[in-house]
Parts: sequence; C-alpha cells; structure tokens
Amino acid sequence: MLKEKIEKALNAQIEKEIYSSHLYLSMASWSETKGYEGISQWLYAQSAEERLHFLKFIGYVNERGGHAEVSAIKMPDSTFSDVLSMFKAVLKHEEFISESINEIISVCINEKDFSTQNWLQWFVTEQIEEEKSVRIIIDKLNMIGNDGNTLYLFDKDIMSMRTTSTGTAQ
Repeated sequence: MLKEKIEKALNAQIEKEIYSSHLYLSMASWSETKGYEGISQWLYAQSAEERLHFLKFIGYVNERGGHAEVSAIKMPDSTFSDVLSMFKAVLKHEEFISESINEIISVCINEKDFSTQNWLQWFVTEQIEEEKSVRIIIDKLNMIGNDGNTLYLFDKDIMSMRTTSTGTAQ
C-alpha cells in the first residue's frame, strides 16, 4: 500500500509525464510544419515514449493500492524560434523531469518506501540517457549552426541518434 505522500508525489509525476508527451507532440507538429521530417519523427517518438512513462506510473500507483489521477494539463508551447532553441527547451525539460524523480526518491527515503524507491531506479537510468541524448543533439546543432545544407543532413540523420537506456540505437 502506498503512503499518502508517495501517492501524491507519483500523481504529480503522472501529470508531468503527460505534459512531457504533449510538449514533444507540440514540438513535433511545429517541426513537421517547418519541413523537418526527421526532427518531427524523433519528437513524435519521444512523445510516444513519454506516454509509456506516464502509463507505467499509472499502473504502479494502481497496483500498489493507490488511485492514479489523470489531471488536466496546461497547453505546451507550440512555436519555437529555431531548432537549436527548441532542443535547448527539451534539455531544460528533461533536467526538470530528472529533478522531479529525484525529489520523489527523497520522499521515498523519508517515508521508508524502499519498494517505490527501487521501482524508480529505472526512471533514473532513463533520465540519464535522455539528457545525454539531447546534449549530443545540441552539440551537433552547435557545430553545424543554421546552415541550411548541414541542417538538412542533420534532419535526415537524427533518428539514428535515438537510443535506449542501454545506449543502443533504436
């Protein structure tokens, strides 16, 4: 059975994970309308992955005797000045999610809920990989700048940069 503080923290994380999925969906739509087919596909895949994350949280809360709540979320940004600034926003968001998961682990430690703490370790590993992946993309974008030709090639190759938490290409 989940303690009240743990259930509350996990439900707050569900909302954040749903927002993440919607944020990346919004970014994918923007990219697609700008002609960045590869970038949009990368972001659609990220959105789908975030959906799986919030479903994992929902399942866990309910399995542990809690009640997972699916709340309304705020509308994510839908326009971006350029690809680099959009990916910087992705990194900032992933760092926010990492910190949020770390805060839940802190609550677990204080509440002596070692089962939930252990369950969250998968997300800790996942977040390390997510941040690393986005940093690599930002580094590549910084190298190529806003040159149309190299950005075109980057757009064609971005899906090869998607990795799992084990570091292998998807």
